[in-house]
Amino acid sequence: MSDTIETTDRTRVVAAITEALGAVLQRDLGDLAPETELFDTLGLDSTGVLDLLLRLEELLDGEFDTDELEMSHFATVQSLADFITAELDA
Repeated sequence: MSDTIETTDRTRVVAAITEALGAVLQRDLGDLAPETELFDTLGLDSTGVLDLLLRLEELLDGEFDTDELEMSHFATVQSLADFITAELDA
């Protein structure tokens, strides 16, 4: 049962990342692969990171500990999803 809940939570997080990235980058991103690079492939920049975080907090109804935040968390869709999932579980 917990695997189902974990998968549902992760699916929700990835959907929120896709939606928030689309809004920040102002384009439809479709389905993103876990290994999609946020900076190199999608063109996210440092000013978009703050906007992305704020949108994710709103979409997922949570707050993220910025003291724990590292740029490596924004490397790929998967690394960001891992960080957010851990933050929401904390």
